[in-house]
Amino acid sequence: MKIATVLRNDDYTREVEQALKDKLRATKSPCEFVSGPDEHPDMVLSIGGDGTLLEAVHQYGIEPAYVGIHTGHLGFYADWRPDELDEFVERLVQQAEPAIVEYPIVECRITMRDGQVFDKWALNELVLRNASLSTLVACVYINGDELETFRGDGLIVSSPSGSTAYNKAVDGAIVHPSIEAIQLSEIASINNQAYRTINSSLVLPKHHEVELIVMNPEIMIGLDREQAIWKDVRSIACRVGQEKVKFARYKRLTFWSRVRNSFIKG
Repeated sequence: MKIATVLRNDDYTREVEQALKDKLRATKSPCEFVSGPDEHPDMVLSIGGDGTLLEAVHQYGIEPAYVGIHTGHLGFYADWRPDELDEFVERLVQQAEPAIVEYPIVECRITMRDGQVFDKWALNELVLRNASLSTLVACVYINGDELETFRGDGLIVSSPSGSTAYNKAVDGAIVHPSIEAIQLSEIASINNQAYRTINSSLVLPKHHEVELIVMNPEIMIGLDREQAIWKDVRSIACRVGQEKVKFARYKRLTFWSRVRNSFIKG
């Protein structure tokens, strides 16, 4: 099995990676460490936090399975702590076929005013804001039908796993990853006598598409950890992606256990 690693940039994380490699090599297993997507790893180990895992997923794509080892605060995507490396290596070597869970992604199509189209995707969320501190204005359509004209700080389109990230911070619902859906949530919407929005998060099933018709000449689009200023965007269409990101589970830790550990237990 070919294994690649993606690390948070700090000395402790690099020490954890080296310890993991030493322990795995000591078992004389056929596992081989590789670097770079061109070597087509079977598994990618993300060592760091949730941001590191998102970086790994965008670097290596949907082909490999992912395992998270957190080296800071408890990561939502991570199964393992550095003090559990011996147990992880033992299970990695002995358990030839781990349980594979698949997380839906958000598939996005960005259409420019000149007709150019850019296809993007996110494991957590797409975030849309105005490029300046002024109000974002976007017409929201669901399956071609107009819902509202949004005015406010921004909009989030999140996946089920991303529902526990920025989406949760704006009081969106937490959605189990087995539910193939996306969620549209508002960031500080303007609601007064002149302007009205639904002012609630919307959970949309797999066969639905939300399209955001952009009125601002310049906007900021965030896709997981990446963000950029875009000019002359006409629309952004989002739906549940055709592909899913795979995670290899070598121990049982349910989604709701992760929610509890991340937000309640500490």
